[in-house]
Amino acid sequence: MTSLQRIRKVLKGLLMLLGAAFLLLIPDKGYLIIGLILSVVLILDGIRSLWFYFTMARNMVGGKMILFRGIIGLDLGVFAYTLKEIPPVYILLYLLIANLFSGVVDVLRAMEAKRMESRWRLSFVTGAFNILLAVACGFCFRDPTVLTYVYAAGLITSAFLCIAQTFRKTAIVYIP
Repeated sequence: MTSLQRIRKVLKGLLMLLGAAFLLLIPDKGYLIIGLILSVVLILDGIRSLWFYFTMARNMVGGKMILFRGIIGLDLGVFAYTLKEIPPVYILLYLLIANLFSGVVDVLRAMEAKRMESRWRLSFVTGAFNILLAVACGFCFRDPTVLTYVYAAGLITSAFLCIAQTFRKTAIVYIP
């Protein structure tokens, strides 16, 4: 990782911490901001994936997966944008499913990394934390302020992981 990439990652982490602090200051209306953030991020990721597909990945192996990821991301982003008119319970359900899925994927990746004798502890702890957030979300399902707190907790952990990755040594493979 170059120095510029490290600086960008630290700034991204600090921006996420700032966003989490802002959400914690206004927990009663935080679900509207969270819905907007989710929709914008998904739409931008979908557009980025589609742009990458049409410029480069169309001729690559696995290029169709990038096309499908872009279409699904764009569709989910537009769907998340339409959720702002309905009760926050549905946004909470959306967030619960995303945290649960992310946690299960992280735990499975950690188990695979452990079998391959690689770094696995941080991924396992992150996955377990996401699963615990989803379970906590399930117990407090009707309260919209819980949505804000759960999303802010996820932002804080993502920010710390993003900042921690900048200080990790990058593995370089040397071929003699």
